[in-house]
Amino acid sequence: MTAEATATRRTRLTPERERELYAAVVELLREVGYEALTMDAVATRTRSSKATLYRQWKGKPELVATALRHSKPVSAADIDTGSLSGDLHEIIRCHDEAETKRDQELMRGLAHAAFQNEDLFRALRELLIEPELENFRAMVQRAVDRGELAADNPAREFVPHLLFGGALARPIIEGVDPDPDFSHRYIDAVVVPALRLS
Repeated sequence: MTAEATATRRTRLTPERERELYAAVVELLREVGYEALTMDAVATRTRSSKATLYRQWKGKPELVATALRHSKPVSAADIDTGSLSGDLHEIIRCHDEAETKRDQELMRGLAHAAFQNEDLFRALRELLIEPELENFRAMVQRAVDRGELAADNPAREFVPHLLFGGALARPIIEGVDPDPDFSHRYIDAVVVPALRLS
């Protein structure tokens, strides 16, 4: 199907209706987890027909990935403080303000489900992860264009790994979730030196 046809198909729901639907999907995910979530349950919760859901999205993996993308508290595309260090701290600030323990549990559950379910993994990569990685690449390129980051810095391609690695490792190493203080200290102690930012 062409991009134009897909766009036309998706306009059958208003933006407000889509936001309501995405919020309901995320709430159901928090309540029952990915495996137990069904299109029937989504249809009931959102007062939609299953036919409408399948017409708009191919299936549960695509609906879940799209709902998560539209429910994100912040995207790298929305941030431009004028410096890469400032951008990274702003991402953490916005993320830490919006995220709750329930969100952390939800993402852990989804990560586990994605490694068990190839369709979910593919949908998350295509609809959620790759677009955000492209936003990170644009953020890093702005830093190169401003002259604050060397174009040949070998760490530049690992900015997302650096950011998310610390957050994922802390629960394993220390038994606690990352908090704002940890996240900001991690950026200053690890990410900024790796990128040789002033």
